[in-house]
Amino acid sequence: MILEGVDSRTGPSFSMSNRLARGLWGVVWLTLFRPSPRPLHAWRVALLKLFGARIGAHFHIHASARVWAPWQFEAGDHVGVGEGVNFYNMARLTIGDNAVISQGAHLCGGTHDYNAANFQLRAAPIHIGERAWVCTEAFIGPGVTVPPGCVVGARAVMMRTPLDGAWGVYTGNPAVRVKSRVIRDA
Repeated sequence: MILEGVDSRTGPSFSMSNRLARGLWGVVWLTLFRPSPRPLHAWRVALLKLFGARIGAHFHIHASARVWAPWQFEAGDHVGVGEGVNFYNMARLTIGDNAVISQGAHLCGGTHDYNAANFQLRAAPIHIGERAWVCTEAFIGPGVTVPPGCVVGARAVMMRTPLDGAWGVYTGNPAVRVKSRVIRDA
């Protein structure tokens, strides 16, 4: 999908068909998705699915959330996406069941090869594990897997998949594990 050998500073990084699809999605997002009233989650899900997203049951996404390429977006059951979330999914982005992506979080699936003369664009998938929580204004970089049950704290920056496993709480820049998460009965 990404064009190779193109100077990404001055030319397109994606095929014409990709740019046209994103342009059409942009119009739909601006005219039908973004102005939809708060409780119309099913309407927004239908629009995302129309553009190829694979979404499970009970998916709630706020109208101000952005999905760059719905055809590369997949979410499980009982997922919540807050206001102002940005899914810059130049590669596949998947969210596991019972996960939460809080307001203002930014999940970015692209970067550039800064050593290449043409500043080549690169993309890598992002996966958010089941029962994970990406908190307010956290940043998840390309190629990162957030393990199941993990919490990525407010404004944390996670640029690598943590090696210390699931059910951790990560904070800071770069995000480091500060404690374990233990679920107790309500």
